[in-house]
Amino acid sequence: MKSLVVEDDPICSRILKSILSCFGTCSTAWNGAEAVSAYKKSLQDNDPFELICMDIMMPTMDGHQALHVIRNIEREQNIPQEDAAKVIIATCRDDEEDKQQAYHAGCNAYMVKPIQRNSLHQQIKNLGLTS
Repeated sequence: MKSLVVEDDPICSRILKSILSCFGTCSTAWNGAEAVSAYKKSLQDNDPFELICMDIMMPTMDGHQALHVIRNIEREQNIPQEDAAKVIIATCRDDEEDKQQAYHAGCNAYMVKPIQRNSLHQQIKNLGLTS
């Protein structure tokens, strides 16, 4: 599984990358703008990310904005929903408004930090990315 961690906190980024690396290759981006660029490049290279694990609060472009752009790219390129990247929002924000905004933008799962290895593994399994 090819995954992308989008996180501006270096410690959280390292932890998430460590958890996801056991499933395959894992890249990182430090904000939403970098995530969008990395996603576009993965599509151009015909090697798209299967999973994006993204924070909400980041500089330059936040997670909600980045998710919205990524989903628009997928629609513009006629990527079937079953082939679209699975997106897990991983954030410290545990309020209903953020959750609703994330799901409305197209996230597949919403997790509140601190992220536990077993919980993230279960979410990945629930999304059908592992057996």
